[in-house]
Amino acid sequence: MRPLCFFGRRSAFSNAISPAFDLFNTFVMNLKPQLMKFGGTSVEDADAINRVSQIVYSRRDSLPIVVVSAMSKVTDALLFCAQRSAEGELEAARDVIEEHFLRHTTVAQDLLSTSERASFESLVEDARANVAIISRAIREKRQPFALLQDALASIGETLSASLLAAVLREKGLPARFVDARQFIVTDDAWGRAAPLMKETEQKTRALIQPLLEASELPVMGGFIASTESGETTTLGRGGSDFTAAIVGASLHAQEIQIWTDVPGVMTADPRIVRSARTIPRLSYAEASELAYFGAKVLHPKTILPAVERSIPVRICDSRNLEAQGTVVYFDAGRTPRTVKAIAHKMGVHILSVTSARMLGAYGFLRAIFDVFERHKTIVDVVTTSEVSVSISLEDTDALDSIVRDLQEVGEVKVERGRAIICVVGEGLRNTSGIAGRLFNTIRDINVLLISQGASSINLTFVIEEERAAEAVQRLHAAFFEQAAEETLSHAGGH
Repeated sequence: MRPLCFFGRRSAFSNAISPAFDLFNTFVMNLKPQLMKFGGTSVEDADAINRVSQIVYSRRDSLPIVVVSAMSKVTDALLFCAQRSAEGELEAARDVIEEHFLRHTTVAQDLLSTSERASFESLVEDARANVAIISRAIREKRQPFALLQDALASIGETLSASLLAAVLREKGLPARFVDARQFIVTDDAWGRAAPLMKETEQKTRALIQPLLEASELPVMGGFIASTESGETTTLGRGGSDFTAAIVGASLHAQEIQIWTDVPGVMTADPRIVRSARTIPRLSYAEASELAYFGAKVLHPKTILPAVERSIPVRICDSRNLEAQGTVVYFDAGRTPRTVKAIAHKMGVHILSVTSARMLGAYGFLRAIFDVFERHKTIVDVVTTSEVSVSISLEDTDALDSIVRDLQEVGEVKVERGRAIICVVGEGLRNTSGIAGRLFNTIRDINVLLISQGASSINLTFVIEEERAAEAVQRLHAAFFEQAAEETLSHAGGH
């Protein structure tokens, strides 16, 4: 029996029966929803969407709320469509997205009954019309490009969520599409908007909680939101994870599940290290560092709302339900080797600012970071000496302007083609010998910058990009494979 059926007004009969009912009803009323987010590859075709519907159906008694990304490659196509529209190529822009509309209708033909299919195909026609309208607006520069680009990009999530909701209804579930733009409120930083959490929490509870109490299953597109005035915004690439965390935090969810096509957070990128393994448990701090420094399974912003509500985040494999996965929680025990994982980030630039005026002066660092704040550019690793500051960054959209402004502070040198390597584990700083073993392992690779994280759980350094894969492979062998052999050998000796 589904506990949801007990929500609502109590009958006269229920008032007359044993107090045990009161205890059970209180338990039911206090149930918390389970957020289930599915990425683009998890809904890329009919087989994938059917698999997702079965997963949701199997968890129908846990108050599921489903967040879904656009089908794989659709957001890229929509962004390219915006670019072609800006260049005046409206026909080319239309052709770019048309094949993806056909992907949606093909899934509808495979999985939906006649009435549901007709309804969804009508939505696809509306989406075609919207693409045409927005594309013309971009070409004619009626509004800022970033604003119109977000409006265009939102179409992918809206279609995939509507399609999945229809497929879930075919399974007999009371699924209902809800538009995240109705309750996730952000600033107007189009392309990477930041949520206004107070307003978002109030609207999320007001809209979603009644659906749960009415035994409905909300299905929403991630990544998309709106300003207070109602203009469409997006949360940045990978923002569907962030949507799940925002909604989960607003509703005090029991758990946030990120369903993807990998078996959890790995000890290293499995495309580089074939022997990489799944990490069963991570702390919030460890997961945040790994997400920020290159682990693709989690969006870097996902963790924060979960931390603030102490909600576990679980990474699950939508193609292998038997996989162990990774759970992220407020604490996690140390491994025997302290190191939990090795992340890396390619395509990094290093900016070095040198000036004799730094010596014995104050306010110098503020002047440097004011430049990055002004250009809304995030920095990764920072190291300082008496007369210089070196900063690594991945976002180079405003690089020329940043360099020009920094030249007013001192001499600026730009190094391209660098990579960040981040070794992560609780208690890293307080475990002797880790740094020595690490740098001895890569002693013939030139290290350009070194940063020990203030949180004591990461040791980060920068090297030439062409040596990154080799460095990650060596470090993984040293901290996981060789260490495992040593442990087995030691155990055998006893």
